[in-house]
Amino acid sequence: MASPKKRKAGDEPASKAKRNKVVIPEYHLTPSRRDDSGETVWPAPQGQIDRAREIIMECAKSQKSTVILPDKDADGLSSGAILHHTLTTLGLSASNISVYFPKKGETVFDETTRDAIAALEPSYVFVLDQGSRKSGSLIDSPAQCLIIDHHHAEENGFPAGAEYVTAHDCPPVATSSLLTYHICLPLHPQLESKISWLCAVGTHGDLGTTLKWLPPFPEMTSTFKDHPKKTINSAVSLLNAPRRTAEYNVSDAWTAIIAATSGPSTIISNHKLNAASSEVARETERCTHTPPKFSADATIAVLTINSLAQVHPVIATRWAGFLKSDKLEVVMCANEGYLPGKVNFSCRVAKSARAREGEDKVDIIAKLEGIVEGHRDLRERLGESFARGHKEASGGIVGKAEWEELKKLMGVGENTRKKAESPKKGAPSQKNTLTNYYSKV
Repeated sequence: MASPKKRKAGDEPASKAKRNKVVIPEYHLTPSRRDDSGETVWPAPQGQIDRAREIIMECAKSQKSTVILPDKDADGLSSGAILHHTLTTLGLSASNISVYFPKKGETVFDETTRDAIAALEPSYVFVLDQGSRKSGSLIDSPAQCLIIDHHHAEENGFPAGAEYVTAHDCPPVATSSLLTYHICLPLHPQLESKISWLCAVGTHGDLGTTLKWLPPFPEMTSTFKDHPKKTINSAVSLLNAPRRTAEYNVSDAWTAIIAATSGPSTIISNHKLNAASSEVARETERCTHTPPKFSADATIAVLTINSLAQVHPVIATRWAGFLKSDKLEVVMCANEGYLPGKVNFSCRVAKSARAREGEDKVDIIAKLEGIVEGHRDLRERLGESFARGHKEASGGIVGKAEWEELKKLMGVGENTRKKAESPKKGAPSQKNTLTNYYSKV
């Protein structure tokens, strides 16, 4: 009997042929916006930047009560620390500065936050990296309010009476920490050594550890010489941990970053942050193997978990880099246990769809809004916290009844695709970053 013919290299069946590699443009190469004179507009409109600098300097000279409201992740914390160091370096007494974090599940736009801010009786209020939304005034009493942000914003999508500087429509979109750094750096010659490493921490927190610091991004060679990227990136992971735990001890991360006057090395040895990181890792591992279900058109994969920890963004990011399909556009992880009576969900662009350009480019916010288009009653009940964030990394908080209606509209579970294998245990975890949707994973 003749022996089977040996298969030559390149003779693999078509079904096993390797897929074409997804080539994602480097983030810094994203085409920039230009003004009428042809000048690049980056990281935000110059008029907004100039006004922000004026407000910061006025605040420092005033010696009046000041409230800083930074977001709870590495980017927001770094933004807040940059501003804090800037104000004190310019002469504002640290005793005049209060820092406030909204409670778990709350935002700066909620009444409870407004009451908390008002109780501090500030003359200046700075809101950093908290998202952009059209709303009433953040404080009823007279106070100068400045928003520094980079999230998607509709026209005039900011609190009433607030001035703002936003990077959202000036690609490549800068992080809030990078924007704050750009605003503050020229204000005092002693600031560079204090805030450059914070800019790196916050920017790597949102845009990933492989970001290339090439124009239009600032030169950071000396910063990384003094503070190695490995240390910077370890600090990012640890600063992100407290806000993901069930206890939500965000103040631990703030205490650590504001005390790290010599750089990020003290952050990575912080006992509380390391304990929080271990807790989050265990909970992520517990939930990450949840099998996805697909929308009727197979463009959305939905994973449903139940956890008191904020691990849904991490899991959405992991699966977005794992699932492979020509149709798949968005991976969504819904957490039914994070807040009582609510479903918190995070969405990420699937790796196979990240290189799309032009009309085919995936816009998560537009896709979510398109699902409920024509369903006015449901859209109103989903509320203002539906489809927030970035076009490439969005999410929301909705009621459980509304979540079930949304799933029906998507046709989740109607698709009979073969169940996907979960990411392998021990595989490198991907960071919750924006640059994952523009660069190689």
